[in-house]
Amino acid sequence: MKSPKTSHQGQGWSLDERDPKFIEQLMPYWKWFYDHYFRVKTDGWHHIPSHGPVLLVGSHNGGLASPDTSMMMYDWFRRFGTERLCYGLMHQSAWKMSSPVTRLAAKAGAVQAHPKMGIAALRQGAGVLVYPGGAQDVFRPYKDRHKIELAGRKGFIKLALREKVTIIPLISVGSHETLFIVGDCYEQVKMLHQWGLPWIEDTDPEVFPIYLGLPWGIGIGPAPNFPLPIPIHTRVCRPIVFERYGREAARDRTYVDACYDLVATKMQEALDQLVIDSGKE
Repeated sequence: MKSPKTSHQGQGWSLDERDPKFIEQLMPYWKWFYDHYFRVKTDGWHHIPSHGPVLLVGSHNGGLASPDTSMMMYDWFRRFGTERLCYGLMHQSAWKMSSPVTRLAAKAGAVQAHPKMGIAALRQGAGVLVYPGGAQDVFRPYKDRHKIELAGRKGFIKLALREKVTIIPLISVGSHETLFIVGDCYEQVKMLHQWGLPWIEDTDPEVFPIYLGLPWGIGIGPAPNFPLPIPIHTRVCRPIVFERYGREAARDRTYVDACYDLVATKMQEALDQLVIDSGKE
């Protein structure tokens, strides 16, 4: 299937923006953070087949830095090579940031979090990484660091059913301790917005966290952060296979809900076990 292209070149609407050579240039930096800063432990990579499309469903952690995401990507490329296609579905609001940042993200394999981009990538035999929980997940309070938050978003289920691909969950512990999210004041800020306060970049952030971390000390709002050097343990979980697939299955709301509940339950069970295995109880 030919990669979709539009007039929005450089904004995540083309699979061709991914640059293996650029990814190779990133590998030494990722390796240093992997080995020395986060001291990553990882397991379960045998669950990912050596070729073919797969939908990787992750749980976001650690604010906008989300260090477990980059460490997972480093693991993917060091095991499968930079030539094996892997794309990450990045939320539309992230593409509204400065163009240099989004161009670099696209070169590393980020594409718009839109069904047509996920479909196009899977039909090219790629791994597709998606974090359904989005902002609600990556900025969930510290007390909920060991809880799976998919925010009720079921587009990834419909994608898997329609394209008949296996879901493989990705989980981690440690990365949500790289900053301490105290709480969320989104409802209060939303009220101010209704009274006339504009959103930054005219984009509803969906969350407005208060957190302790670098470089701000006290951070307010979904601002970028630099993660603390906390050890991270990542795990690739067993594949989740549904009873039936296809367009009809993807249009069956009751069935989609059941598949969503199954994935959320399996991921929570796996995270509970990883917490025990990592001594984080």
